[in-house]
Amino acid sequence: MIHHVLLACPRGSEDLSRAFYVGLLGLTEKPKPPALAARGGCWFTGYDAELHLGVEDDFTPARKAHPALVRPDLDDLAARLTAGGHPVTWGDDEIPGMRRFHTHDPHGNRLEFLAPVTAG
Repeated sequence: MIHHVLLACPRGSEDLSRAFYVGLLGLTEKPKPPALAARGGCWFTGYDAELHLGVEDDFTPARKAHPALVRPDLDDLAARLTAGGHPVTWGDDEIPGMRRFHTHDPHGNRLEFLAPVTAG
């Protein structure tokens, strides 16, 4: 089992991160331990996963490497992201039994969301 995935973010971008990850994606912010909070960044939980954003002074967004989060309401999420200014790119059927799309967070980090294909 993986405890968390970490993505980098620029220093001072915590409020922008919260607006996206909590406000748009619906994740919950998890308080960082005091010893780590001084470093900046923020932690989020949801979708049976934990996602940490860590400050990187020489920040470069992750354009290829990315977390892939399972989300049952894929169409609703895609609509919210698009309406919020974060276009989505739907994947084809390369992963049998899964629907998926990619988008980017406000820092340019690539994210994937997927859901099992349901019969019907």
